[in-house]
Amino acid sequence: MANLTLLDIAKMNGNDAVIGLIEENLNAAPEAALWPMKTIKGTSYKTLVRLTNPTVGFRKANEGTAGVKSTYENRTVQCFILSEMLKVDVAVADANEDGADSAKAFEASGFMKGAMYAMGSQAYYGSGATVGNDADGFPGLIDFVTSDYIVDATGSGAGTGSSVYGLRLGPEAVSFVGGNGDGITLGDWSEQMVLDSGGTNYYNAYVASMNSWIGCQCVDKSAVGRIADLDATAVLTDVLIASLIEKAPVGGMWEYLYMNRRSLGQLQASRTATNGTGTPAPFPTEAFGIPIVVTDSITSTETLNYNLT
Repeated sequence: MANLTLLDIAKMNGNDAVIGLIEENLNAAPEAALWPMKTIKGTSYKTLVRLTNPTVGFRKANEGTAGVKSTYENRTVQCFILSEMLKVDVAVADANEDGADSAKAFEASGFMKGAMYAMGSQAYYGSGATVGNDADGFPGLIDFVTSDYIVDATGSGAGTGSSVYGLRLGPEAVSFVGGNGDGITLGDWSEQMVLDSGGTNYYNAYVASMNSWIGCQCVDKSAVGRIADLDATAVLTDVLIASLIEKAPVGGMWEYLYMNRRSLGQLQASRTATNGTGTPAPFPTEAFGIPIVVTDSITSTETLNYNLT
């Protein structure tokens, strides 16, 4: 059964103001389009994570067994406030040749794109200050992935690192979490007096606010794999991807490979160099049957050697 996404949640909750904004900006952050979203009543909940499976063996007749069990860990999944206020100068909006509503819709579309970028970036880099993301946001994949599922490309260029992630998505793997039973919400527009950028003078503006509770969960450590420390010389190749795939458990292969445009170009160049004709290879859409998803949420300025153990 298909998993519910951010757009599905907006439709189920009848949030007409948000549905169109999400639909027109889904290409901005593929994470918002593809990653499932689980909604919860509050802003946090506890989930049971299986760490190891029991070891099962045979026994002789008339002999017993010691008894085995899985090992588990209770984890708290917490949502964090994704918040912003939109402001459009009343005089500017009313002067729009298509009307004030058009000006507000244009601003809201840009806001939604920004919100999706924020969710996408946070989903990879979490709250770790070392990689420069939002310390007030939720943990991300770089926090979830363990050394068992990391391939180090051994790049050494200062400030030029990048990663590729293998992901399995779903409620028992990786998903977004929407607190208070919702995803991204946008309030109604109202006219208010607001301060200008100098913080001293007031003007009339149309104002709308977003206050959404968003989180991310990974309830299976094998759901996330990472190729780390890619740079201009330690480039992405099929050999590295194969090394990552070797780490995936049988029956738990990753469904997608997420990478940025630089990594995609590196993979394309590596395939061009090794083909029989010398003709440039097309930009890859898959590797070993796993679809490639290109995203701007993964940067090329990661801190090298970050969280490899």
